[in-house]
Amino acid sequence: MAHVLHVVARALGLIISFLGVSALCGVLAAGLMLPAAAVTGGAAYGSVQFFDSLPTQLKVDPPSLVTRIVASDGSPIASLFTENRTPIPLDQVSPHLKNAIVAIEDYRFYEHGGVDTTGILRAVLANARGDRQGASTLTQQYVANVLRENEVAQGEDSSVALDSQKTLGDKLREMKLAIGLEQQFSKDQILQGYLNLVFFNSNAYGIEAASQYFFSVDAKDLTLPQAALLAGIVNGPSLYDPTAHADLSVLRRNLVLDAMLKHGYINQKDHDAAVATPLQLKVNPPKQGCAYASQAQYFCDYVLHQLEDDPAYGNTVDERVRKLQREGLTIKTTLDPRLQGPAQAQVDATAGANPDKWGTSLVTVQPGTGRILSMAQNTRMLPGQGSNFVTAYNFNVDRTDASGNALGGAGGMQPGSAMKPVTLTAWLNEGKPTDQKVDASKRVYPLNYPWRDTCAHVVGAYDSAEKAAGLGASDDLLNDEPQWYRQMTVREGVYQSINTATFASAAGLNDFCDIQRAADALGLHDGEGHGKKVDMSTLGNLLGGPNIAPLSLASEYATFASNGTYCTPIAITDVTDSQGKRIGGQAQQCQANAIKPDVAKAVTSVLQDVLTKGSGYNIKDNSGQTIKLGVPDAAKTGTNEYNSETWLIGYTKGLSTASYFGEALGNPEDHLGRNVLVNGKFWPVIDGAYLAGPQWAYYMQKVLGLYDHGPFDAPPPSLVNAPGPAPAPVPAPAAVPAVPALPSLPSFPVIPIPPKHPGDGQ
Repeated sequence: MAHVLHVVARALGLIISFLGVSALCGVLAAGLMLPAAAVTGGAAYGSVQFFDSLPTQLKVDPPSLVTRIVASDGSPIASLFTENRTPIPLDQVSPHLKNAIVAIEDYRFYEHGGVDTTGILRAVLANARGDRQGASTLTQQYVANVLRENEVAQGEDSSVALDSQKTLGDKLREMKLAIGLEQQFSKDQILQGYLNLVFFNSNAYGIEAASQYFFSVDAKDLTLPQAALLAGIVNGPSLYDPTAHADLSVLRRNLVLDAMLKHGYINQKDHDAAVATPLQLKVNPPKQGCAYASQAQYFCDYVLHQLEDDPAYGNTVDERVRKLQREGLTIKTTLDPRLQGPAQAQVDATAGANPDKWGTSLVTVQPGTGRILSMAQNTRMLPGQGSNFVTAYNFNVDRTDASGNALGGAGGMQPGSAMKPVTLTAWLNEGKPTDQKVDASKRVYPLNYPWRDTCAHVVGAYDSAEKAAGLGASDDLLNDEPQWYRQMTVREGVYQSINTATFASAAGLNDFCDIQRAADALGLHDGEGHGKKVDMSTLGNLLGGPNIAPLSLASEYATFASNGTYCTPIAITDVTDSQGKRIGGQAQQCQANAIKPDVAKAVTSVLQDVLTKGSGYNIKDNSGQTIKLGVPDAAKTGTNEYNSETWLIGYTKGLSTASYFGEALGNPEDHLGRNVLVNGKFWPVIDGAYLAGPQWAYYMQKVLGLYDHGPFDAPPPSLVNAPGPAPAPVPAPAAVPAVPALPSLPSFPVIPIPPKHPGDGQ
């Protein structure tokens, strides 16, 4: 009896299912072919009226695409995406894949008009028998994927209802949109759209990304077994994921191959060979974001921060991030891989294994353009990337921009004597020559010292007596070595890096405020950002007390190299959308005569002497030989008072590079550069010439030939030669008797005194 009831119940289910499908097909037919008024019956009329109210045109928004950050030569730096997708034309898809998708998902694809009523009836009858079978055509699946993608693009819920969870209204909507789509586009266009949109894996959206992810090949090169496997995944991406369920994915692949054989896409021999092929994955997980950049992680991060801070790409940060991660932009940068590679190799080599986590960095800008050509440091953003020093902070850039937007920087470091060219610039700008002597023996500058200034009160004092009296002064000014307390030229004071000579130069200015004007003209500012200037009215800042980012210092020295033209550093040349239309980029911002060209030439002539007569002489290789570039170059070393921040900033005519070694993240007084072991060598004290110097020299040797390395322009004699004493008045000659000429005195050779090569001044 129970068996009879079961048979009857099943028969009734089939009848009801058939009637339901018939009604649905009737609604489709009536809605598509007949006006609603021609259909009689309240229920039928309501169904058709509902169907008529549904939209017929599908809005196909661009799908989420991959944004690419590239170097100046087009080589990749990094990718950004929410969905890893690379759209390709249909002719770049393997025929095996196209055939496999059609065979398994919708073998009547080229026969129906978007909705397959025969397939719907067949699926319902099969499901009534207990067999699971879908009825959505490829066109309907494409519609469902487009609707989902449009929701994601609008920031809405991206979940997609399963077929069993969709209402009749949902189904009708998809059907009508599918029919409308078939009237808009060809079958190949629909298939191309579907293959570029469909979800395969959280790492792979669309067929090209799936081919690369699972097999590390382009979609056009998929073999028959590979194509069948991918075609099988779309029905259940989690269930048939070959990386998680290998056996199930192979069973599904073979089912696809059976369908291809059944519908005439392959012959028995090809089928059997493909079925016998073992699963051979070559998984290639996509890596996105600057932490996985193929080069220049921190430069990439700097670029990304600038884009996220720029209202040209959206009204809010969230809008800009969405644009960057979804719209398939191409961001072309100024980075020159020919410089970046050597820079990265050199900073990694300087500190070696680095258990004490000393920071090293190099950054290069192009004089006259401001283009950032390389940016490297000896850390990594993630563990396991080749360095035990892991940080997200960029040593080379400011913490924030002028508006307070984050740039990812460490906030700058103390440049020490690398700051002395600022006072030299002010000296020259007043028309004073490099070879004029100043009194470098003077060490006391008390609180009431009569500085000549027109803009601000000078802050600070160097007077041990006032310090002892508790008046807030510092100890008497010191040099690195005792033999330099004497008269000397301003030139010698700079190339020997003599602190007392820098102060004597400042004291000799007509207006102390010219130092501030020089610093501003050279683009110097606090490494914390927020547009804060470096306060040059504070005496300690003449010797490099403020924190300044290496990029700012490289740009300052580039101003000297370009005869006084200051350029704001730029990193992004072009931003184009997915169609290749330019939508942004950073314009070159250069100010000619930021400082007088002759002043820049005179500064360069002094900084050339640093490398031949002064502290640069101590830039030596492991054999003790001074490292020379062999082309015209100029530089200045710098060391803070703790020997924990050391520098060499130097340039040729075509490249300006800031080289740094020191405590980049912590307090400089907590990590002294004295009696330390660095890369297997013991250093009683670290000076700018000792580690930052060779780092700069070795790197520049490798790359200087790629850019202008010709001679610098000579400064005018008036900014070099000190005026001699005014001649005494000559009285009118009196009549005197002639006398015999005296014999000429013998001449004596001038014996040169060998130059001293002290460490850099504090």
